[in-house]
Amino acid sequence: MGDSLLSRLAPSITNMIRVDHTHVQTAIRQYEVASSMRVKKGIADNICLALEIHSQLEEEIFYPALRLVSDTETLRKAGPEHNEMRELIARLRAMQASDAAFDDTFYALARVVMHHVADEETILLPCAERLLSDRLGEMGAEMTKRRFELTAPRTGELAGSVARSMSVGTVIAAAGALAAGGWLLTRGRTADRPWSHRIWSR
Repeated sequence: MGDSLLSRLAPSITNMIRVDHTHVQTAIRQYEVASSMRVKKGIADNICLALEIHSQLEEEIFYPALRLVSDTETLRKAGPEHNEMRELIARLRAMQASDAAFDDTFYALARVVMHHVADEETILLPCAERLLSDRLGEMGAEMTKRRFELTAPRTGELAGSVARSMSVGTVIAAAGALAAGGWLLTRGRTADRPWSHRIWSR
């Protein structure tokens, strides 16, 4: 699929970021202290993987473009907040769900994520939509391609964490966020009309 076609069909980068946020927030709400160790570990692993990929996409594509047109305290704080998330993710990944500190570490990560999401959605995304309006589709296409590149080598990890996170009849929503870019590219190779039911819609 040509870059120009992908640019026309891909959602804007700001909408893609919002959908990533929604998927992770939904996954966080699925976590319950009383759940089985397997489910808790699967949910945590899925969220960690989603955040790792989402953070890298923002750092490679979104933040550099926004820094060219804006310099806000919120944007300056975004990088350190990502680093704080990475530290908590590393701690969480090193634990078993049975560890005494597992729940507290998960909820510490959740608090950082929720604060970060609130800042982005109230300040950074509207700022980008004002100042980068003519580039949002192009940046969305770039993010779609890069997401596919980052996700493809980790499909086994994703599948394993999804399987562990499943309760009866439930699959963690974060898996959809990670798979979205790959689905979009695959669908685009075979479809001969614009997609009317995009995976990003909620």
